[in-house]
Amino acid sequence: MSSSDAMNQEVDQWDAQMGEAIARAWSEDVGTGDVTSLACIPEDAQDSAGFLMKGDGVIAGVEVARRVLAYGAPGVKFEADVKDGDRVLTGQVIAWVEGPAREILTAERLALNFMQRMSGIATGTRRVVDILEGTGTRVLDTRKTTPGIRAFEKAAVAIGGGMNHRMGLFDQILIKDNHVDYAGNMAAAVGRAREFLVAQGRSVPIVVEVRDLKEINEALHVGGVDRLLLDNFSPALAADAVALVAGRVPTEASGGLTPDNVRAYGEAGVDFVSLGWLTHSPLPLDISLKSAAALKLQGHG
Repeated sequence: MSSSDAMNQEVDQWDAQMGEAIARAWSEDVGTGDVTSLACIPEDAQDSAGFLMKGDGVIAGVEVARRVLAYGAPGVKFEADVKDGDRVLTGQVIAWVEGPAREILTAERLALNFMQRMSGIATGTRRVVDILEGTGTRVLDTRKTTPGIRAFEKAAVAIGGGMNHRMGLFDQILIKDNHVDYAGNMAAAVGRAREFLVAQGRSVPIVVEVRDLKEINEALHVGGVDRLLLDNFSPALAADAVALVAGRVPTEASGGLTPDNVRAYGEAGVDFVSLGWLTHSPLPLDISLKSAAALKLQGHG
């Protein structure tokens, strides 16, 4: 399989998982029916509404909201005035829906939940990318994601300007401290990883987590490593590591990184920083769905 075929297969896989997650979310939320809307709203009622920003940030999940509506509210027309990755401001109406009022109300929370969560992650990611501007250091996410919706959270990182580290345990060999300890030593762990790939006829990157300069030398001596992950290094020690590696392989700083300290690692010269913070800490970006009548009273539309 070529690299492009593998990439297309991965995209198809995550697209399918998004579809499955949206279906599960509908089942979880709607169940046997939205009894409030069924009870209060006439079956033939038609209406419109807008998505109103209640915070500044980077919007993400616009296309996911479109999919949510297409799945469970097919009669609703969705038009967006922004695209994923755009900066948005408080008070801005970013999209409009029009169609059966019952369907709009039933779909409201699911569409908002995805957009708010993804926009919070995209906004946090863009914040880190901006902090690192000028250093050349690129931003990676981690596997510290919400189970079941990783595809959405990693998509939000990419929308915010970051890169996906690995999607799961299947698309990269990441030899961590426990792997080294269980294998016996660095040479054994890396050697077995290379043998495994040859035997399986597979080609995925080999990344090795190192705990100190000694392990960096061991990993470089063994060879066949695509990137070194500097685990819990201070910025000063990361700079020493970058000097020791001298460009032979890319370096990545990880462990306890946040917007407050990430710039120091960029200035240390690492090629990548990976932050669990991107997906486990940013707050959702506040967005509301308001009826067209309410928005008109506020001067919108």
